Amino acid sequence: MEKKSPLSAVIAYIPIIGWLYVYLFARRDEFALFHLRQSIGLVMFLIGSFLAWAVAAWILAWMPYVSALGAALFAFVIFAIFFVAVAWVLGIINALTSKPRPIPIVGKWSARLPIR
Repeated sequence: MEKKSPLSAVIAYIPIIGWLYVYLFARRDEFALFHLRQSIGLVMFLIGSFLAWAVAAWILAWMPYVSALGAALFAFVIFAIFFVAVAWVLGIINALTSKPRPIPIVGKWSARLPIR
């Protein structure tokens, strides 16, 4: 990684506005792009967990005596929100300390996102 700009890396954790800033103005900073991928990976994980719950709850709603299980599975979404919040703070701390450390669970996958 050539330049390490902690400010651009921290801004990468602001959804949409921060993503656009890093992608448009700090594209040559590999460190900021690393944290941009991590941030986008976190949001994709959160959206994916919600969609997985929505599909499972919709399918379970059509089955008699099991429909309440869909509501109970919402705990999975709450866990995902808690996990993303903790991982988001961890990512910001890594960005502030100039460490390119991947976020647990999502980090290695998001490093392969085609953002250059």
